[in-house]
Amino acid sequence: MVKLTTELIHNSMQFMNPCRDRELDLRGYKIPQIENLGATLDQFDTIDFSDNDIRKLDGFPLLKRLKCLLLNNNRIVRITENLEQYIPNLESLILTNNSITELGDLDPLATLPKLRTLSLMHNPVANKSHYRAYVAFKMPELRLLDFRKIKQKERDNANALFKSKKGKELQKEISKKAKTFVPGGNMPDPKSTNLTPQEIHKIREAIKNASSLQEVERLTRMLQSGQIPGQKPLQPQIQPNGQQEEDEEMAVDQANGQ
Repeated sequence: MVKLTTELIHNSMQFMNPCRDRELDLRGYKIPQIENLGATLDQFDTIDFSDNDIRKLDGFPLLKRLKCLLLNNNRIVRITENLEQYIPNLESLILTNNSITELGDLDPLATLPKLRTLSLMHNPVANKSHYRAYVAFKMPELRLLDFRKIKQKERDNANALFKSKKGKELQKEISKKAKTFVPGGNMPDPKSTNLTPQEIHKIREAIKNASSLQEVERLTRMLQSGQIPGQKPLQPQIQPNGQQEEDEEMAVDQANGQ
């Protein structure tokens, strides 16, 4: 993997693309996260992050000029909130072949006021029931979804569905399934468990260092039950190569068989 440094940004290809937009080419470096984009000085209309290892759509400074983001063939599972504060003029977002799973995970995109084109082809979410209807309902200004125009009749049907009693229940279910779990984040009140603050801290650290989804789930159940078996070590076993996954996105990848 290559860290997205100021030097890499300055040395990467910059050109005028066929749409007459100024583009920065950051394809294929196996970049793990978006960072240091302040080094662009907001001089680009399009940034191409295709063919990297980005897991979360976040890390932007204020980029008023940016209109198009290309993120094909990454490993994105989550989209941060409040993107409109950083990329307020984004019009096109191409997320083809990523790992976004739940409809509720798309909700942060609804706040982008100028988003008109969105591709989620080859993401698990695209196979969900009511996928196009939900996106059309949540993003009324969107014009193209997966390179197909959202017709007015389709939008009207989506609005009718999700404004109905059934649709409101669907929205509740969708919200429940969205990724809200953060390893070690949702800690219970120590007063409501048998654990001391020190024990909760130890479990929190163990969850952060868990090497598999199964380990995360085991430690979370332990925490929720208010028990800390003395005979079981809190720290997960170290893998043969000595490396451990430290974030929930890696656990999600393992759960999906990636």
